[in-house]
Amino acid sequence: MSAQLTVSVAGVERQVDTGTTGADLFADDRSVLVARVNGALKDLDQPLADGDVVEGVTAADPEGLAVLRHSAAHVLAQAVQEVFPDAKLGIGPPIRDGFYYDFDVAVPFTPEDLKALEKVMQRIVKEGQTFRRRVVTDAEAAAELADEPYKLELIGLKGSGDVEDAAEGASAEVGGAELTIYDNVKRTGEVAWKDLCRGPHVPSTRLLANGFQLMRSAAAYWRGSEKNPQLQRIYGTAWATRDELKAYLERLAEAERRDHRRLGAELDLFSFPDEIGSGLVVFHPKGGVIKREMEDYVRQRHIEEGFQYVGTPHITKGHLFELSGHLPYYEDTMFPPMELEHSKYYLKAMNCPMHNLIYRSRQRSYRELPMRLFEFGSVYRYEKSGVVHGLTRVRGLTQDDSHSYVTPEQAPAEIKHLLDFVTGLLSDFGLNDYYLELSDRGTDPAKQDKFKGTDEQWAVATEVLRSVAVESGLELVPDPGGAAFYGPKISVQAKDAIGRTWQMSTIQYDFNQPEGFGLEFDAADGSRQQPVMIHSAKFGSIERFFGVLVEHYAGAFPPWLAPVQVVGIPVSDAHVPYLQEVAAKLRAAGVRVEIDDSDDRMPKKIRNHTKQKVPFQLIAGDDDVAKDAVSFRFRDGSQDNGVPVDEAVARIVEAIRTKAQV
Repeated sequence: MSAQLTVSVAGVERQVDTGTTGADLFADDRSVLVARVNGALKDLDQPLADGDVVEGVTAADPEGLAVLRHSAAHVLAQAVQEVFPDAKLGIGPPIRDGFYYDFDVAVPFTPEDLKALEKVMQRIVKEGQTFRRRVVTDAEAAAELADEPYKLELIGLKGSGDVEDAAEGASAEVGGAELTIYDNVKRTGEVAWKDLCRGPHVPSTRLLANGFQLMRSAAAYWRGSEKNPQLQRIYGTAWATRDELKAYLERLAEAERRDHRRLGAELDLFSFPDEIGSGLVVFHPKGGVIKREMEDYVRQRHIEEGFQYVGTPHITKGHLFELSGHLPYYEDTMFPPMELEHSKYYLKAMNCPMHNLIYRSRQRSYRELPMRLFEFGSVYRYEKSGVVHGLTRVRGLTQDDSHSYVTPEQAPAEIKHLLDFVTGLLSDFGLNDYYLELSDRGTDPAKQDKFKGTDEQWAVATEVLRSVAVESGLELVPDPGGAAFYGPKISVQAKDAIGRTWQMSTIQYDFNQPEGFGLEFDAADGSRQQPVMIHSAKFGSIERFFGVLVEHYAGAFPPWLAPVQVVGIPVSDAHVPYLQEVAAKLRAAGVRVEIDDSDDRMPKKIRNHTKQKVPFQLIAGDDDVAKDAVSFRFRDGSQDNGVPVDEAVARIVEAIRTKAQV
């Protein structure tokens, strides 16, 4: 009789034989991909121990889906080395919505290569290969993978204890106390392929049959450093069902239709001239209108909320960023310094240090607090070329940056004030679905050195932010370890029209910079005390917010933001003078209006301006002129005929005034 052991499954204790695995426990549930044993993910074929608490994990769980995608990455790598035997392996982690794997190959992959690799992957999946885990020593792993230089480097990192220095995904291969290799085993028992990996994996490649696809390839530096070799990365996606894969591909197609880079060119909003440089945007006249509307809006709102407008230069001595504490943390992402008059000068990467100098320019009284400073501060960050992406990741950006200087007692009320400001702004721009994320310094002892300040300061600051966020009634999601070095923050994570989440506004509690700059105020009791500094960016950056809006609206901006709000379309040239009179009334009311007096026929004019996503078209023919009316055409193709001119003007003005989402 086999020895018995006790395990807990779904809160129920069960007596099972020694040697029982997760696969045995969940044999009747094919949806289980991996087991969570005492909180850690384990392969289903791993034997359980007495007292284990076991839970089946499916693809409905984000961790289960990540395991599925990690297994797909291994199948991809197996296929690559079958088709390209000289390919050397990098790393292959799961990522959001998919996976990737890096390879050192002589020639970059082509779209045709990806199609061929997909066919090989489909064959491997059909074969039902199993993933078998083996624990090995560093020496054994190095011997087995002697022809894989990048794997050998990862083994060396593990041996040196410097795993954190590895790229994203590398710790999934070499992290932990044990070093493991996974074999892909055919039904005959033959090992078809192997890889250095911590795992876990799905039991069989057959579980990938329902939905995977290779998406694209791109260049990527090994471990993310430009000093290292450039590898070729293949991106793929994997889902538990074909329907989920189809839905994802449809979302991608919709995202492509909304891509702000494409729409920016089609609608003549902005460009990125090579002559200027990567990540540096030029706004065209139509884009300039939207940008100006955004700036006018947020400038006026800051004034209404009690902020004072200030201005600071684009360049400063490096000592300023030493004083603020930024330089050790951000120098790698700042443009290289310039040597001027025996001093190092940097392009400004953040505005807050200069605002501290404004505060410090004279002694302050508690009666002046809260003191709120605001500017459109242009800052410059040397983002790596691989991460620069349209307007959402640029090297030159303008922040609607504000800093509130308050007493510690005033901090909760000021944070609530800022949060109300932020949510009101998002609503006016049509972003009504959002939640809050609280970034603190986390609890990982190895990472605490990057954060300045005492445990008590961090505890107080984090609790103030947390309590205000909870009081708001909005969903609050933790982000352990995501804080800046100088203090915790709340960020607003907004969802766009197709459900993608973007980090928008931020509110940060800073007790470090006031100390570094020696900021003080005269308190009511005559003592001198240190203020709290609260950073807030409502748009975050104008460029990024602009890009998100383009995609949210698919270029069809609400009337108040649209570069051209109204186009007058004459049935014939004879009706142009009449529409010019209508346009004069609209301009007098502050409306941006154009008359299309081109040689195109009326139907083509309508198509052209519909493609340009103009909110309103006013069409005029003989009947309209006779009745002092227009045919009022909307962006969706619907039309009201015979609308009196004054009524048409009033409708348009009201839509703009109320920021209507039409």
